[in-house]
Amino acid sequence: MKLLEGKKAIVTGASRGIGRAIALKFAEHGAFVGINYFKSREKAEEVKNKVGGMLLEADVSDEDEVEKMVNDFLDNTGGIDILVNNAGIYHRSSFIEMKSEQWDRIMNVNLKGCYNVCKHSIPHMSDGGKIIFISSQLALKGSSHGADYAASKAGILGLMRSLALELAPRRINVNAVAPGTIDTDIIGGYTSEQRKEREMQIPLGRLGRPEDVADACLFLASELSNYITGENINVNGGLYIH
Repeated sequence: MKLLEGKKAIVTGASRGIGRAIALKFAEHGAFVGINYFKSREKAEEVKNKVGGMLLEADVSDEDEVEKMVNDFLDNTGGIDILVNNAGIYHRSSFIEMKSEQWDRIMNVNLKGCYNVCKHSIPHMSDGGKIIFISSQLALKGSSHGADYAASKAGILGLMRSLALELAPRRINVNAVAPGTIDTDIIGGYTSEQRKEREMQIPLGRLGRPEDVADACLFLASELSNYITGENINVNGGLYIH
């Protein structure tokens, strides 16, 4: 059974990692997917070759680029049913070492990017649509090497809950997924020993896969979640239970 048959979805940061997995999963279940990317056009084209849909180039931190991206999608589809705010960046550093330019860039992409995409998409979303934010376990437990990232992802949860309340009269469900340690580029610098150490910390005994997050997003994007809004689903193998 295809859970998203005929639906039109925008997925930001869809050229790699979690965003790529979400785009593939949505297309597998019948959605037409707008594949947003910023610099990784070759990777984005690989996704398009697998799922069809359309490429949407934009830096989500740039409101003008986002407005054009949304308009291009609307010109092609006529509407938006599902919006996944996944685009994000991360730089490992202590708070003391952190430059203000880094703080601003993280906030502009991770948090303001969600504002920009929602601002220009929501007026065109169908009633009964779905909005999904990709947050992080660090939004809940903090980080000793990424205070800017943790703060931006915590801000996403506040935005999600506020939009859930505001958009409820239109039956637009707004939820979030907070991944744990997922096997993507963000942990590409892990040594084999570090990977094993982290796996031992996770009750389910393995790192997460992008597909694990995509499965949660599929649930939230489908009619199976019609009575869920304002919630955050932790996808972390039990690493952080609260």
